Amino acid sequence: VVAAAMSLLVPGGAVRAAQIDPSQAEVVASGLAVPWGLAFLPDGSALVGERNSGRISRVRPGGPAQLVTTVSGVVAAGEGGLLGLAVAPTFAQDNLVYAYHTASADNRIVRFRLDAPQTQTVVLSGLAKATIHNGGRIAFGPDGMLYAGVGDAGVPANAQDRQQRNGKILRMRPDGGVPADNPFAGSVVFSLGHRNVQGLAWDQQGRLFASEFGQNTWDEVNLIVPGGNYGWPTVEGRGNDTRFRDPLVVWSTAEASPSGAAITGSTLYVAALRGTRLWQVPLDGSGGVGTPVAQLVGAYGRLRTVAVAPDGALWLTTSNRDGRGTPAATDDRILRFPPS
Repeated sequence: VVAAAMSLLVPGGAVRAAQIDPSQAEVVASGLAVPWGLAFLPDGSALVGERNSGRISRVRPGGPAQLVTTVSGVVAAGEGGLLGLAVAPTFAQDNLVYAYHTASADNRIVRFRLDAPQTQTVVLSGLAKATIHNGGRIAFGPDGMLYAGVGDAGVPANAQDRQQRNGKILRMRPDGGVPADNPFAGSVVFSLGHRNVQGLAWDQQGRLFASEFGQNTWDEVNLIVPGGNYGWPTVEGRGNDTRFRDPLVVWSTAEASPSGAAITGSTLYVAALRGTRLWQVPLDGSGGVGTPVAQLVGAYGRLRTVAVAPDGALWLTTSNRDGRGTPAATDDRILRFPPS
């Protein structure tokens, strides 16, 4: 069972992370190839995208995966391909699904109606692509805006250039327009100084937390503020430099390489690729964190995405067929840990 979603107070006022019960793991889907994006529909089923093929399938516990569509124009190379998925908060009215993918010349965000997936509308295009550091996570915030983690595309200087959208977290209207209250007038840039953000999650107070791949030393979890500069490439990890915001959590790259992130109650979950584990980070309710706890260490190999289902269950995707793992016969898989 997912132990109480709320973190627990321990002597001295510190908080500790909720626990999951590994014995309760349920395989929702298997035989996938690099599942990356995972987004839930109102009925509790989920859409999952496969990076290299561009396929999007609908999955639910106890039933077979159903192919929905193959996103046209996906050009997969290295870390690029079909990446993040997001279901519009207005899905019940408009049936809209969003996808971030690598195309022939760029990374872009498109949207389509789930009942007419062949017709795509480009929401945002022109993001530099590369075989590494494409970012790719998209999510709707509690404000109804669409957020995107965009990597530096292997050009670290992009991250500090406010005129470039790479190495940033972007915030846009659902149609791709610039919200009037963004920190930089006329720009979708929300925060800068990022190397490769692949995890976005909001707490109950509406605070945004992001997981980020470091280079050779420190991976990060950051609390994101509008207009904040997170230091890359000048700083990796904690720089104690007043020009930049320090991360809340740092891990060595060997124990993390953090991709997806999700929050339930006051626990932040971060899926680790190279670290082959699920990190649980207790949140203290005021923007701070307790001591992270590693779960599922080595149990399922590389973990790419973590998400909280409408029923409170925690879903994980493996990434063992991405060229950097050792796949089991049934990989890649989607795992579900039921709520308590």
